[in-house]
Amino acid sequence: MKKKVLALLMGTCMVASLFAGCGGSPSGKTDTNANADADTQKGDDAADDSADAPQTGGDYTFEIIVKSYQASYWQAAVTGVKQEAEKLGVKVNCTGPNAESDIADQVNMLNNAINNKPNGIGLAACDASSVLDSLQTAMDAGIPVVCFDSGVPDAPAGSVLSTIATDNYAAGATAAENLYAALKDKIVNATAPVRIGEVNQEATSESITSRGIGFIDKIIELASADGKKVAVVGNEFYVSGCKDKGDEASADIIIEVAVPAQTTVELCATEAAKILNKSDTIGMFGSNQVSAEGILTANQNLNVLGTDPSSSILAAGFDAGSTIKTAIQDGTMFGAVTQSPLAMGITTVDVLVDIANGKSVADVPTQGYWYNADNMNDESIAPNLYD
Repeated sequence: MKKKVLALLMGTCMVASLFAGCGGSPSGKTDTNANADADTQKGDDAADDSADAPQTGGDYTFEIIVKSYQASYWQAAVTGVKQEAEKLGVKVNCTGPNAESDIADQVNMLNNAINNKPNGIGLAACDASSVLDSLQTAMDAGIPVVCFDSGVPDAPAGSVLSTIATDNYAAGATAAENLYAALKDKIVNATAPVRIGEVNQEATSESITSRGIGFIDKIIELASADGKKVAVVGNEFYVSGCKDKGDEASADIIIEVAVPAQTTVELCATEAAKILNKSDTIGMFGSNQVSAEGILTANQNLNVLGTDPSSSILAAGFDAGSTIKTAIQDGTMFGAVTQSPLAMGITTVDVLVDIANGKSVADVPTQGYWYNADNMNDESIAPNLYD
């Protein structure tokens, strides 16, 4: 299975599929399976692994519930779901709330999906704690659940058969490694404390929280190796969740973590602007597409971001989308970490079909890749950069 996911992430043939269409509805309404514009190949490694490939056939119907149709990230995931469903000859029904903060709406959609008695459910949970009762209900009804993008760590034992997700903690650390390397000279030579801001759209889903804490912990590790002390301030979830929150009074680096009241670009921009306006800020991190776009929106009035640490604040983002890609190309954003939502959608259907066919399945970790203006057009990166 790992070979298959690697091929999905790295295969250059994914480019045409990714730009063929989003497949989602901006209203967040139910989106029933439709024909995709193009099929998706999985690369030579996947062909070599054909013995483990999902079997076609079977009158299967799967319910797929994403976090939101608001962002192009989730539209790309739905595209992958539909393409693989058509290829394997199964039916999918894709739903999702309007925004990732609409947690109650997603729970209702999950309960409705269970009532439809599908052969399996693919779930990207907005809030890991909110779906626990529903997962128990699904298991009691004999409906297998596969999580993608975000896991549910406290799910009832046996209710989630596989989680298909980026190693989000490691992906957050990847952003930290690249940002810290660019800022290291400024940090080492600073005669007063410096500040690195982090904007997370929320503090509930596993994917966002793991990235945010992974970024913080790696900055602490790298700074400590250089003899620098770090303090973490701001949102209590991230302050208490990191390895060492430190002491602000004696810190050489202050990591300030902000979380808006709701998951919108505008509110993320408000939080980002507060940090960008501080004279000691040298770096920023937005842990997903919405928060990264929020940092860029805040910069429209402030014009403080760039790629030269001697004269500007360096910002690292996460995911892709046309706004982030353009900002990296024109030198406004330093770089970002990308996932492959298309591949996650495809793999979710693969795993659900495997389960329906009686095969054993396991978790499928996927990677995150750093990209900037120098490598974003490389064959190993470009297929993951959706618009």
